[in-house]
Amino acid sequence: MSELTHFNADGQVHMVDVGAKEVTERRAIAGGYISMETETLDLIAKGNHKKGDVLAVARLAGIMASKRTADLIPLCHPLSISHVSLDLELQQQPPAVHCTATVATAGQTGVEMEALTAVQIALLTIYDMCKAVDRGMHIESVHLLEKSGGRSGHWKKTDG
Repeated sequence: MSELTHFNADGQVHMVDVGAKEVTERRAIAGGYISMETETLDLIAKGNHKKGDVLAVARLAGIMASKRTADLIPLCHPLSISHVSLDLELQQQPPAVHCTATVATAGQTGVEMEALTAVQIALLTIYDMCKAVDRGMHIESVHLLEKSGGRSGHWKKTDG
């Protein structure tokens, strides 16, 4: 296992110096889902929610969040993101909305945190827009699915 990179030799927290790292094309894909009551999913699917198009707002929130990741996570580098996409898929049984975020850049550090942030905020936005009808929703299984680029190369989740 590698060492934790956000601590120096004295154990003090620091931002990792990526200045000498090669600029490469980097991409990360993250996913997760929010479980809900069937009636809540029906409101989202039919577009009958009084607050508007829940999925469109969640998608936009996720994209915006990916661009603000460095403002939220203290040691995360601000990045010039070249691409962000969010796929939101409705699942009938059990009722849920699945979110997959893909983020890309050409840079000296990866975009895993940006993809994870996009998923979390998109799912939190769904919760926010639907909490009046379903306070029991819960966000689950937000995790990195795949990453490519950089010194460590390609990684893909292989278990369940």
